[in-house]
Amino acid sequence: MGRSIAVRALLDTHTFLWWMADSERLSGPAHRAIADEANDIVVSAASAWEIATKFRLGRLPEGEVAAIDVPGCIASQGFGELPISVADGERAGRLPGPHRDPFDRMLVAQALTYDLVIVSIDAVFDRYGVNRLW
Repeated sequence: MGRSIAVRALLDTHTFLWWMADSERLSGPAHRAIADEANDIVVSAASAWEIATKFRLGRLPEGEVAAIDVPGCIASQGFGELPISVADGERAGRLPGPHRDPFDRMLVAQALTYDLVIVSIDAVFDRYGVNRLW
């Protein structure tokens, strides 16, 4: 049996939350990629921002565990943190198209800049030429 090629993957916010909850909504390929210890899995600061914001606003009640300690949850899974740089912010702001979600735009910018595969159910990422796994 051949060994898979390691990938560097950026988890979309819902993917991170579904992974933490061991949700069946996570696709088989996504689950296998995240579980593969050969892969470098990262969570963006944009996802921490999104989780904390949406939880505070009452729009993410299922995210309580993660919202209380996002860095601890990331570390507990052996994932890396991906900070947001000024250049990331500039690239996200300059992305073309009408997609208005600032969190998604940041994930696109970071995936393009750092050559990361986005693990997401959201097909909107495909419009930006990023590699998406689901």
